Amino acid sequence: MTKLMIVVASVREGRIGLPIADWVRDTVERDGRFELDWADLKEIGLPLMSEPNHPRLRQYTQPSTIAWSERVDAADAFIFVQPEYNYSYPPSLKNALDHLSQEWWRKPLGTVSYGGISGGTRSVTALRVPETALGLVPTTANVEIPWAAKQIDDDGLFEANEHQERMLATQLDELLALAGALAPLRANRR
Repeated sequence: MTKLMIVVASVREGRIGLPIADWVRDTVERDGRFELDWADLKEIGLPLMSEPNHPRLRQYTQPSTIAWSERVDAADAFIFVQPEYNYSYPPSLKNALDHLSQEWWRKPLGTVSYGGISGGTRSVTALRVPETALGLVPTTANVEIPWAAKQIDDDGLFEANEHQERMLATQLDELLALAGALAPLRANRR
């Protein structure tokens, strides 16, 4: 079974990314084709680049980095649930990416972005540079949620619309197909 890691990128208090990520997780669980790893960067609490060696060497010394490396290495695919901050992605996500190197190589990545008028599109665009450098392979189907706070109900739950539901379903199909197609490339690198 394909192991999918959902990464909750926002670490702010009162973040609306958590109910959005809960919707993604519920959708993945109902889909039934993935083994799920829930990675909330707020809970994980990675320190800011505390390793003495470059990540490409995989000579980690910090328990938090070793644990993060093992989780990312075990994943076959990712969905980043990410806000847009100042036309970019959050520093917590940059730090999580930069902690590692080879563990991300040739694994598919889908994004569920949110924000104001752009729906987090600029966040996804800014992510393309480090994503490419790390060898992640983006899906073409991504979920973009403009004015996301308006879709949080009085109970704090995210209410997806039909288009968002359809895009997430398409993204899951693509993640599954890419994970299988990219597996030989990952195996040859080790």
